[in-house]
Amino acid sequence: MLAPREIDEYLLPSERRVIRVRQHWAVMLRDIVETALFLILLIIAQAYLSGGNSVFIDNLVFYLGLIALFRLTIRVIMWWVERIVITNKRVMISKGVLTHNVGMMPLGKVTDLTFRRTFMGRILNYGTMIVESAGQIQALNKVRYMPRPEEIYEALSELIFGEKGRTRASGMLAKSSWRRRF
Repeated sequence: MLAPREIDEYLLPSERRVIRVRQHWAVMLRDIVETALFLILLIIAQAYLSGGNSVFIDNLVFYLGLIALFRLTIRVIMWWVERIVITNKRVMISKGVLTHNVGMMPLGKVTDLTFRRTFMGRILNYGTMIVESAGQIQALNKVRYMPRPEEIYEALSELIFGEKGRTRASGMLAKSSWRRRF
């Protein structure tokens, strides 16, 4: 498996990274629940179907369980390598393990910034950022499962709409707990 390129390699010498995070772990909840339910169903099916100690049923359940865990592992790896980076000039998302994709939007093109939070997002501390540009749908239209969304929204708003060169966001998140946590 090829190691993905580090997203910082795509930054220009004149750019300063303000925020670098991955999606909130809650994005993985559905995959974890699906895998757990599938494994439970396999165990129940094995208990009912292997009344005569069938080696075929045991092997089938084992390999299906292995495939389910492999699928979950791939999803976790894909989540782990995805990065969201906000610099003083653009917003970037890096995805992919074998095929590496980097989407970006210059901050100068952003015309509207919307922050949305569901009930579960309030409980688990994640949200969705909707970034709009001058009448165009961009690759970064919606950034779902953004961790600590109030801080990121405030920093991004200040970068986009604040006075040039006089924003708190220029060093606020880079110096705070962001580096320790992500």
